[in-house]
Amino acid sequence: MTLLEALLLGIIQGLTEFIPVSSTAHLLIGQTVFGIPADSATFSFLVIVQLGTLVSLFVFYWQDLLKIGLSVFQFLLSIFKRRDPSTSLRDSLTPDTLLGLYIILATIPALLAGYLLRDAVESLFLQPMLQAATRLFAAAILLSLAERFSRKNRQLEAMTWLDALVIGFFQIIAVFPGASRSGTTISGGMFRGFDRPSAARFAFLMSIPVMLAAGAYEMLDVLQMPDLGAFLPLLAVGFVSAAISGWFAIRWLIAFLGKNSLYVFAAYCALAGSACLAAHLIG
Repeated sequence: MTLLEALLLGIIQGLTEFIPVSSTAHLLIGQTVFGIPADSATFSFLVIVQLGTLVSLFVFYWQDLLKIGLSVFQFLLSIFKRRDPSTSLRDSLTPDTLLGLYIILATIPALLAGYLLRDAVESLFLQPMLQAATRLFAAAILLSLAERFSRKNRQLEAMTWLDALVIGFFQIIAVFPGASRSGTTISGGMFRGFDRPSAARFAFLMSIPVMLAAGAYEMLDVLQMPDLGAFLPLLAVGFVSAAISGWFAIRWLIAFLGKNSLYVFAAYCALAGSACLAAHLIG
């Protein structure tokens, strides 16, 4: 992998991590087009470059994250300081506290799946175009169903623990290569009746713990690589380009979903999946 290829892959990651067209599928396509070998180093790069888009999430949602973090901390502190057992904890549950607790709840299924299925997931990268095609087709179907059959009349203030858990199980699909994290979780939110902007906001916020855990876990393997010195510049270039392009992608998508449907992304995924399948069969 060259620095230019790392730069381009980072831009691809940043633009497609939040737009529901599957960032992993597009990275797999880029890997094939650039002729990058499907080895453990490439897998590590594809996982860690996601941390760049994590930075863009922190920058875009820093005010929300600060309020949610402080409110959850104050809630936990109130539990330890509570002296009167008869006092209800519900009185200290603010909307930001509930949102933070729901994000934690929604994160648990994906963290467990990512840990238990890591080896199986990594082996799927050995046939990148086939996996990209499969997941792009799945994304097209899921986005179409969510747009067609969801009510889209709820906002995050109406979220319950069951909503969070259901959306969390949708995030398990995103553990596999080619599955669109934003697409599956946004669809999960819409299936629970949330409007598009609310579903997207929760999907982005709940992706932070999973992306952070996946990147940190993979970093342990990177630190043990024999040619780490040569690999770090590639990671740095991909990281920065993903962070910058990711911020623009979030800003654009939130505005887009306020007025438009998901059908355009479903159609794109279907066309891209067909191209990937044809490339796999020919190649």
